Amino acid sequence: MTHDLLVARAQGRFLATRMLASVGAALAISLAMGAVANASSGLVGRLAQVPAAAPLARALGVAQPTITPAVVTRELRWVGRDIDGDGAADFANPTGKAPRTFDAYGSGAFGASRDGGVRHHEGVDYAAEAGQPVTAPMSGYVTKIGYAYAGDPDLQFVEITNPALGYEARVFYIDASVEVGDAVALGAPIGKAHTLQHKYPGGMTDHVHLEVAETGKRLDATELIVARLVEVPETTAD
Repeated sequence: MTHDLLVARAQGRFLATRMLASVGAALAISLAMGAVANASSGLVGRLAQVPAAAPLARALGVAQPTITPAVVTRELRWVGRDIDGDGAADFANPTGKAPRTFDAYGSGAFGASRDGGVRHHEGVDYAAEAGQPVTAPMSGYVTKIGYAYAGDPDLQFVEITNPALGYEARVFYIDASVEVGDAVALGAPIGKAHTLQHKYPGGMTDHVHLEVAETGKRLDATELIVARLVEVPETTAD
């Protein structure tokens, strides 16, 4: 084999080695750039989730996540006072409606004038719809069922006594569904509201009359059952 042939073969092997090295280097650079791009994309994506980095994410053209704020409404709720300190309410609104205000027959508030000032209202009138359920304003035992007006058996009252608390409550103008001696829980049905239109025609608001007493002293029920606006998150069905 001649000297020139040997030189040519050596040069060929050298060129092949250089080409393989170049291809390997290009492949390594390509892989590295791809890794950097993927890492950058992940970093930018994570930046998009950080409020402080949102302007940078927008500048880089990264889509921003959509955040829908929770919808909160405010509802009027009647909250009873906790007398015995056990963390639970001891009183409740018997109709779930607001007290009767002024109508053709006066005000339904505690202490409102009656008979031209001769006497004062000894309870609180809670608006009601005729026939709607009326519930126990406190837990206790049914100690009496009577008539609001003599000779009118349609308008009854239910008396509930709670010896442990020392309170007594009377709910007037209902058709009773309980009997004397029954134990009733706070908020349990005790009857249905009866219309007052035949008794007080011409503008009387249908209602139930609630009297609450402690050791015989009449109390203002609105100080035991307080209206509050409570924030209630709206929920959607699945």
